[in-house]
Amino acid sequence: KMANQEAAEIQISELDLLSSMFPYEEEFAVTDQLALAELKHCVENESAEMPSSKVQFILNIKTEVPNASTVEFSMSCALPFKYPTVLPEITVRSSLLSRSQQILLNSDLKTYLMQNFSGGPCILSAREWVKDHAAAYIDKDLSSFSMTASDATKLEVTMFTRLWIYSHHIYNKQKRKNIIDWAKELSLSGFCMPGKPGVVCVEGLQSSCEEFWSRIRRLTWKRILIRHREDVSLEGGGHAEIQKQRKFPTLEEKCFDAHGARGNHMDLGQLYNFLEEKGCADIFQMYFGVEGH
Repeated sequence: KMANQEAAEIQISELDLLSSMFPYEEEFAVTDQLALAELKHCVENESAEMPSSKVQFILNIKTEVPNASTVEFSMSCALPFKYPTVLPEITVRSSLLSRSQQILLNSDLKTYLMQNFSGGPCILSAREWVKDHAAAYIDKDLSSFSMTASDATKLEVTMFTRLWIYSHHIYNKQKRKNIIDWAKELSLSGFCMPGKPGVVCVEGLQSSCEEFWSRIRRLTWKRILIRHREDVSLEGGGHAEIQKQRKFPTLEEKCFDAHGARGNHMDLGQLYNFLEEKGCADIFQMYFGVEGH
């Protein structure tokens, strides 16, 4: 228990440090707010219970390359429960890296961390290493800087993402219209359950999901957060690959026998059945803290 507590405390203080050093969301963003909330709960209540998922976050790093252009690298990080006694899980990406360059860069970063760290926080050191070394992996022979945008996109590892968003309530007609319209514009599928609580699921290309989330969260909400996030890397990244991952054909609004004074409380049993049909029953517990039936 003590070890868990201590690891959780170290993780929280490292995350606090990162957010004070990188206050802007384009530099540092926690992508799984639920895991962070659980981690804080574990520290504040001195509970021996471990969070149900690892804290995940992204650090974006801009670095200069010899010909004076700026390249952006993103570090996707996940902190295992035993971190910092075990190494963090880090994947560095950039649209200018080919698949093999990306693999080499990530394996060298891991080697560096294994040789230099045992038992102490190391995210900042990893970030420094990436800032200093990553640009060298963009092979000069690829004449990467004359690459067209579409070539760069082909080199990027395509990620399929599914976001499960929770809101205190969704009543507002304009917001409901935005959710449907933006999903359509960004080629996302999923569903939206208005009422109290409000549930939104979107799935599709990672960049589209992240754009959707950044638009939605800018609207005024009593409370909105990502409850859970699923990421799958797609080998080919083609249209067929993306379609294969989808659990929902389009994005539509789902009302499950609304009841309550304003017709705003949904029948959660029906929501559970709907999720079960789609092969997502385990999400119910993440949303409501109870097993569905």
